[in-house]
Amino acid sequence: MSVVETKVFNNRSVTIEGWYWALRSKDLKTKQKIALHILGRDLVFYRSESGRVYAMDAHCPHMGAHLAEGSVEGENIRCLFHNWKFDSQGGCIEIPCQKSIQGVPRIKNWPVQEKYGLVWIWNGPQAQQPIPFVPELENTETTSILGKFFVKECHPNVMMINAIDIQHFTSVHQLPVNLNMDTVVRNENHIIFSNTTRVPKGSLLTRFIGRFYKGPLTYILSYWFASTGSVTVGPDFLHFHIIFSLRPTVDGKSEGQTILITKKRSGLKGYFLNPVLLFLSRMVGNHFAKGDTLIFKSIRFKMKFPIKADSAIISFIQHAEKQKTQAWGEWNAPQKTISSPRRHYETETVQAET
Repeated sequence: MSVVETKVFNNRSVTIEGWYWALRSKDLKTKQKIALHILGRDLVFYRSESGRVYAMDAHCPHMGAHLAEGSVEGENIRCLFHNWKFDSQGGCIEIPCQKSIQGVPRIKNWPVQEKYGLVWIWNGPQAQQPIPFVPELENTETTSILGKFFVKECHPNVMMINAIDIQHFTSVHQLPVNLNMDTVVRNENHIIFSNTTRVPKGSLLTRFIGRFYKGPLTYILSYWFASTGSVTVGPDFLHFHIIFSLRPTVDGKSEGQTILITKKRSGLKGYFLNPVLLFLSRMVGNHFAKGDTLIFKSIRFKMKFPIKADSAIISFIQHAEKQKTQAWGEWNAPQKTISSPRRHYETETVQAET
């Protein structure tokens, strides 16, 4: 496993092109505007009178006034400074002091969707993938609630690999099972890691746990854009699902939002069971997050001596390196130069230990 330089992984000067969470849907009411700075870009989000959410570059092309100070009219937004009006695609449709609007540059607008109670934005001209989902629930109606917003002291890529770091589950979390991760690449932006190890029968505890699994211990990680991941755990008869959506900051930190999600059950059964399952999912997430908080606070990631147990991590890095990137703040432009390259690992396939 030779070491070379990375261009994407843990590099704050670029972002992988994909969906990133922006804000909670409930925080953007009808005809409301919000100014946000995301992935190096100043943006304005607004909800139109029809209830749709739009996002575009924040500043009016006339004199640079911030559009979040303006007003929403139908599906359009009007600048406060000189009352120029722009449609939802960023085109100027009215200049009050003159009839002609020819030559006014279009404001760049960006793909936006709402799911899981969040507004998501694609940091490029056209979305190429769906909003991240849990593979097991891909074609299933779901219900979800949001956990707390959080900030961690390291890059999202580093947070993501923590969940496939099989060594730390015994050293930090004292898990009584030695995990082994199988890797499946679904597409250029989506990679899945699944545990293949069965629960050992050595102790009374593991014999009891093993009764709830016909096959391997359920532990499945699904990663999108190297920054949003879902975790699936639980016995064969009941799985718990958690999505961790992260976005990087200019100083290399992670701004995160937890999503607790489960299969939607209808009727009286669903009315009582869905909230209980979401509550238990929150407890599962809190348990594992608690042990890792100190690590994220002080880590300065460098894998100087990779070993075979790091195979899943290396596969993640390799997958991240192959994804399309945007220069920080320049979402519609291909990456040209990379500053401060990071360490990387050879791109040949690394097989997980069996």
